[in-house]
Amino acid sequence: MRILGIDPGSHITGYGVVDGDKGRLRHVCDGSIVTGSKNPLTLRLNSIFDNIQKVISEFKPDGVVIEEIFYAKNARSAIMLGHARGVAILCAGQHGLPVFEYSPMKIKQAVVGYGNATKEQVQKMVKVLLKISSIPKPDASDALAAAICHIHHHKINFKSQISNLKLRT
Repeated sequence: MRILGIDPGSHITGYGVVDGDKGRLRHVCDGSIVTGSKNPLTLRLNSIFDNIQKVISEFKPDGVVIEEIFYAKNARSAIMLGHARGVAILCAGQHGLPVFEYSPMKIKQAVVGYGNATKEQVQKMVKVLLKISSIPKPDASDALAAAICHIHHHKINFKSQISNLKLRT
């Protein structure tokens, strides 16, 4: 299973692709789409769209994971985040990919074991879990963490489905 994780933002959108197979995780790629805070919103969203399209076309994920919207104190920030999320979801939809959403707390729980982990803790655990040589940038790390979360969640759900089948027979 190949999963594209996306950490949306109107200034920086992180992405990361992770393969999960038989309990093993493999880092495929990661990066950040920096749109420039001084650019008009339409240009920033177009940049996010174009770059996610390129990642999907090149790495051909089986699904996309994106953080759920969190409750922000600043309404403007939440609206801007919503725009970036919408563009990412649209890209996935245009490629016929399923989109999965997890809360930031659930992602941290899956990667670090603690739902209120710091960004630094997430970065270090992503490095360890994916056996990569350097710590990814925060936005890319969050995207990789989202992908890892889904792979772990999928594995658990798959095992419970198998268990349910065995109980019925």
